[in-house]
Amino acid sequence: MVGSKKFNFLWIAFFLGPGLVGFTIFVLIPIVTSLYISFTEWDLLNSPVFIGLGNYQTLIADPDFWMSLKNTVFFILGYLPSVMAIGLGIALLLNSKLKARTFFRGVYFLPVVTSWVAVSLVWSWLFNPVYGLINYFLSLVGVTGPNWLTDPKTAMIAIIITSVWKDIGFIMVLYLGGLQNISPSLYEAASIDGANELNKFWKITLPMLQPTTFFVVMISLINSFQVFDQVNVMTGGGPGNATNVLVQNIYQSAFNFFEMGYAAAMSWALFIIIFSVSILQMWGERRTKI
Repeated sequence: MVGSKKFNFLWIAFFLGPGLVGFTIFVLIPIVTSLYISFTEWDLLNSPVFIGLGNYQTLIADPDFWMSLKNTVFFILGYLPSVMAIGLGIALLLNSKLKARTFFRGVYFLPVVTSWVAVSLVWSWLFNPVYGLINYFLSLVGVTGPNWLTDPKTAMIAIIITSVWKDIGFIMVLYLGGLQNISPSLYEAASIDGANELNKFWKITLPMLQPTTFFVVMISLINSFQVFDQVNVMTGGGPGNATNVLVQNIYQSAFNFFEMGYAAAMSWALFIIIFSVSILQMWGERRTKI
């Protein structure tokens, strides 16, 4: 019996070992190292100097950090409701008996698998105030388009539009999965009772999609706090600090100003924010089920 347990343990170690080694080298050790670096002052040229909570004290008093947090929250408030509403609307449409719906599902999902750099470059061209197509189409209806990416009032809006366009396919697929798990008998019973399509949506579809919606909000919220690629390519955090979100701020601190300790402290602050929001969201989900 002891030999059998030892044999099973060896097989378990054989299969899990490579994954655990990779996890330790590429995830666990970097996490622990970044935590240590956040308590140091390090410019990559000299050895790290331990300064305790100095970086975190600087962080609390840093107006640029709070501005980047404000910009991130503004992005989330514009991005999250939009991508969820549009994604759900497209999912409802493509879940119906629509001709060539498989083709349209592929078309809407295509941006999801496209590189963020490519998408950002294309949308930077579309938003160009001189020869961009967006301002051209606006001019056809007598509207003078703004300087999208160079105006502090519209730069973040342009980032939100680009992000929503790229991600609606992913949200659509998640909602499609949820819609196809709803039993048709529920809609048949509602039709017999005289319910119209709007009543079916509010009384059947939305309540049955609650687990999917919770997952969509959770994933989208976590990704939103980490928005970076489109900001870095399209605006670089500008104009001014209008689009300087948290991860962009971390990137600039680390690789522009070589303040690695301070950048690590901001990274851990971002982790605490995401972790706290996720815990709060899960608590709220459990409360609604009760």
